[in-house]
Amino acid sequence: MTECPALVQVFDDNVELGKRLCSFVKDRYDEAVASRGKFHVAVSGGSLPKFLKGLSKRQDIDWTKWWVYFCDERYVPNDDPDSNYGALKQVLLDDISIPDCQILKINSSVSVEEAAKEYEKKMREQLPTMDLDLALCGMGPDGHTCSLFPGHALLSEDSVDIAPISDSPKPPPKRITMTYRLLRKCHQVVFVVTGESKVPMVVSSLHDDLDKTTPAGRVRPDSGKLFWFLDSKAAAGLPDRSATPAPN
Repeated sequence: MTECPALVQVFDDNVELGKRLCSFVKDRYDEAVASRGKFHVAVSGGSLPKFLKGLSKRQDIDWTKWWVYFCDERYVPNDDPDSNYGALKQVLLDDISIPDCQILKINSSVSVEEAAKEYEKKMREQLPTMDLDLALCGMGPDGHTCSLFPGHALLSEDSVDIAPISDSPKPPPKRITMTYRLLRKCHQVVFVVTGESKVPMVVSSLHDDLDKTTPAGRVRPDSGKLFWFLDSKAAAGLPDRSATPAPN
């Protein structure tokens, strides 16, 4: 058995997890700015954005150095309630000063196929190497991450970094998503997973062989680092609850 090479940290509650995640993001920002003068970060939707709210209170971040992308996005207008951009805007972006041109949003006025191509093109213009400093990912109860669902053909997509999907098993059906090809290039990937409904998928993601694990468990950066931040409920099924602390 080849276990997922992740550093796992378990938190007693979501408040503690959120504080630690914000500190972790700040540290990765510092490293990226010191290295290349910018911080390129991708954010998932779902419950993840709420854990980033604490960043808005920090006085030691130059938001003009942030470039924000979305691990996946629903094929809806940016002001739609289903928009991942809208969710992040509500809890964080409205309270900070990242230039709007440095937040890459979906263009829902073209076909979903063209939207994916356009998103990848614009991302490549901002980040030619397509190596994100940090990707913040979530996981659904079925083990999906981004819009990479169990049994879907996109799990084998390796020709593009951003792909369209028109038959998502979770509504809305049309979306664009980062593929494994892009996720493998990330310098650091963090999964944020909470709740007892995720227990079976957490166990599979962290302990099953690569060909048997969940879509989330298949995310393995080529040379970057992989972290899982779990609350105690999501971690209840792990054989060893003494998690490895994430670095400062």
